[in-house]
Amino acid sequence: MATTALTAENFADTVEDNEVVLVDFWADWCGPCKRFSPIYDEASGRHDDVVFAKVDTEDARDLAAALEIQSIPTIMGFRRGQLVFRQSGLLSGKQLDSLITQIKDLDIEALLAEANAEEQ
Repeated sequence: MATTALTAENFADTVEDNEVVLVDFWADWCGPCKRFSPIYDEASGRHDDVVFAKVDTEDARDLAAALEIQSIPTIMGFRRGQLVFRQSGLLSGKQLDSLITQIKDLDIEALLAEANAEEQ
């Protein structure tokens, strides 16, 4: 499965309208980003029920700033529109597969209920 390019215009809709979304924040000049890119692309072929998205931090500076991206690559994982994972740095294919499984296995309803209870 191919990756989806995200911009400020389509970021929210993509994250909110899909069950599981991974977002890779990268830039063309970033060596670690270039090393991570094939790992990320390969994982997209193994997990066709996950949206694999990319944000070019050079082209989408406002989006990267709004999300407080300070180092790249940064990976964000969303489940039903909720941010459930964020980490800067490289992941191996095995680590990425494990992360995806963990995100899919989350009891998001329980987490949302717990978060709502804490707010009250």
